[in-house]
Amino acid sequence: MKHRDRLELAGLPPIPRQHPVRRTRVAIVDDHRLMLDGLTTWLTTRADDLDVVIAVTEFRELVRHPRFPVDVVLLDIDLGDDVPASAKIVELSAAGVAVVVVSTFSDPRRVRECVSAGALGYVPKSENADEMAHAVRAAARGEGHVTPALAAMLVADERGEPGPALSPQERRALVLYASGLPLKTVARQLDISVETAKTYLTRVREKYAHAGREARTKIALHRRAVEDGLLHDGEGFRDD
Repeated sequence: MKHRDRLELAGLPPIPRQHPVRRTRVAIVDDHRLMLDGLTTWLTTRADDLDVVIAVTEFRELVRHPRFPVDVVLLDIDLGDDVPASAKIVELSAAGVAVVVVSTFSDPRRVRECVSAGALGYVPKSENADEMAHAVRAAARGEGHVTPALAAMLVADERGEPGPALSPQERRALVLYASGLPLKTVARQLDISVETAKTYLTRVREKYAHAGREARTKIALHRRAVEDGLLHDGEGFRDD
């Protein structure tokens, strides 16, 4: 007879089963070694539910790491490479990884660009590590997170008209293609066929045309993406 059954026969309450706390697997990507090491140490020693399994200075190091994919990536928005931040976010989201962006800057346009690309959180580097941990936990639950100050800034910021209503896949295809990637690469990044990628971009062009905004060429799509905060101006664009 099991110990739990003996307790019940004796009229005693059973001992509740202990369920282990699920640890969130976290990666940190930051080209400033001091920030990388400091945040890694803090999360490792003070956040029992967060497990930093990757800490690297380059984006390609992350995606090639044997422990990738993880649950959440803390991604520095300015890594000094030629890959647009929005394209990195799209690639991570397509791999099923939640993204929290960390940045020196709190520009509302950059925040919207990252959120539109699929980031679930955006935390300025001026915030403390507790705030970053909160953002990671929210992202692990599939929830968005920005600091109260940043949320107030976004509400107060009034810049132009909103872009056309794009589906998540249409938005991802636009970000990748408008950042300069060839159509075949866009399809590969999104794990879809070239024809499907072409269909998404056709729909994007049609929606912009319906809104009275020309988007027939790749350069025009890039301009529309910049205007709508999906890309940063001049970020990695090359026409093919």
